[in-house]
Amino acid sequence: MDIREKLGIDVTLPGKAPERGHMHPVTLMMRDIGTIFGDMGFSLADGPEIETEHYNFDALNIPKDHPARDMWDTFWLKDKKGLERLLLRTHTSPVQIRYMEENEPPIRIIVPGKVFRYEATDATHETQFYQFEGLMIGKNVSMANLKGVLSTFFERLFKRPMQIRFRPSYFPFTEPSVEIDIGWVNEKGKVEKWIEVMGAGMVHPEVLRAGGIDPDEWQGFAFGGGVDRFVMLRSGIPDVRTLYTGDLRLIKQFPII
Repeated sequence: MDIREKLGIDVTLPGKAPERGHMHPVTLMMRDIGTIFGDMGFSLADGPEIETEHYNFDALNIPKDHPARDMWDTFWLKDKKGLERLLLRTHTSPVQIRYMEENEPPIRIIVPGKVFRYEATDATHETQFYQFEGLMIGKNVSMANLKGVLSTFFERLFKRPMQIRFRPSYFPFTEPSVEIDIGWVNEKGKVEKWIEVMGAGMVHPEVLRAGGIDPDEWQGFAFGGGVDRFVMLRSGIPDVRTLYTGDLRLIKQFPII
């Protein structure tokens, strides 16, 4: 008897093709962010997720006794005698300092990556999430340049007319500092609603000095926002925790690899 008849298998039949995977919405968002800013001349930069106290706080004008440290609930790693304290980075801003130390201006970079904060989770907060940071340094860079760059970014990201507005705020690493709202424009050209999406401002002179750049010769802007929040806004996802449950019903709604 033929072995195929014995086994009850017809080996001449075509095999079952493996199911192709789907891109995670956060991955898609980071790719889109990188593409849009890449078209505007920004390079992609990266840095370690385990950071030193110097890069995460001190070099960003947030010394030990600064009240702004209370803004970041932090995962500290176990101290090792004689070594600088380490932590899971609370923002992507340390990459600004690392990049400035190793590169001469003018600078245009975008920094996407994972960050960590020790805080209660709810529909809009997680202990780990993705953020992206932007930095532009030149001779005559101004807030007007910042507004132009971000206006282009938001219109391309959401594929619809957008308006943005700046509101005065405070961040230790920028001066002046602003909160950035985006406005959804309807068919009549009017803003339907305003949504706060990121913080920004002109890079503080002390931060430039920490990166080895003379603030009397160079100036620039920086901005930062949550990748997860943009995913939620663009895809209509109401709860950020949905992005990290591994539920394939969510993932399969996005393009195949």
